[in-house]
Amino acid sequence: MNELTEKIIKNLSFYTKKALIRYRNFLYLIKPVELIKPIFVVGCSRAGTTLIYKTLSQSAHLGSLNKETHDFWAELHPLTERFWNSHAIEPTFASSIDKSKVSKYFYTQTGQIRIVDKNNQNGLSIPYLYQLFPDAHFIFIKRNAGDNIDSLIHGWGKSNEFATWSKDLTETIAIEQGKYQQWCFFLAEGWRHLNKASIEQVCAFQYRTMNEAILAAKTLIPQHQWHEVAYETLINQPVLEFEKLFQACNLPFDEAMKNHCAAVLETPYNTFSEIRVDKWKDGSNQEKISAILPQLADISLQLGY
Repeated sequence: MNELTEKIIKNLSFYTKKALIRYRNFLYLIKPVELIKPIFVVGCSRAGTTLIYKTLSQSAHLGSLNKETHDFWAELHPLTERFWNSHAIEPTFASSIDKSKVSKYFYTQTGQIRIVDKNNQNGLSIPYLYQLFPDAHFIFIKRNAGDNIDSLIHGWGKSNEFATWSKDLTETIAIEQGKYQQWCFFLAEGWRHLNKASIEQVCAFQYRTMNEAILAAKTLIPQHQWHEVAYETLINQPVLEFEKLFQACNLPFDEAMKNHCAAVLETPYNTFSEIRVDKWKDGSNQEKISAILPQLADISLQLGY
């Protein structure tokens, strides 16, 4: 395929997508629809949520934007509403208006009324999401503290990717003696006390607060709508674990999907290094993580580690 042909195909695809979105907006005005049994992938940042999300996005039975949706949710409920205290959207914000806006957005963008969504902040807002969609399914992926914190530390070194939303923060960020000057991933209650902390303290805080919020929310969700998987188990036997998730969410798991899952680790999504367990033990952050892990013994135990 020559360069001109490739450019023409890309342009046609772009304008076709735009036309479809306009057409669905028109249809929605005539006959509004609501999302049915949406699937929300939750977990701490760098725990493997993208692997779950991108794989589910391969299903023809789900609509997906194939990208993080934090901009949409932040526009719906800006951080300024909560005085930049936390990304958690409280369930009191849930309303029929919100439900309509969310349904319209995902329907017009994807053309489907059952969708999968993921961003690295939704784990703090599960009660709100459940209030909006009582039939929603939640997939929680957990990861051992050592590897998760190691990946978080590496992620904090990529502020151009993980801190794009925090440019409007008025507080001065001087983590690790000023090495990190932009807040990455998400805000949770109490984050301001860590503006000048060490990077391992900040990442341990994020690991704890996100997982505690998710475990607390788990008690609100009917058992058949809550699905949990450990990152370590998933990468050890991806076909089996994904088949369980698909079945639990009432999604077909055909031969094409099986083949995709069998090779899913060969094209890793947004990883910083090879996929394996206990990478932190021989990594550059080993000393920092060893010092902080005892503080996470309780939450690790609650998570099953």
